[in-house]
Amino acid sequence: MAGIEKRSLTLFSHATSIALESQFWDELKQIAAEQKRTVTAVVQEVDQNRMIPNNLSASLRAFVLKNLRDKINQLEKKND
Repeated sequence: MAGIEKRSLTLFSHATSIALESQFWDELKQIAAEQKRTVTAVVQEVDQNRMIPNNLSASLRAFVLKNLRDKINQLEKKND
């Protein structure tokens, strides 16, 4: 697994930095592309609906994991 990548984003008019493994950044880009949104827009939505209070990086990891699990479940249902 690659190291942590720190990126700066502007969320709701304030600058913030987020540290995630590169694989999570890649998945966030994929999710944003599928939704025809920017990564920043996706991150803002996760920030508003944090699964893990006071920890945006952990909330983003949980969001990516949930998204991947949902995709697997959809594929499994198609194959039934």
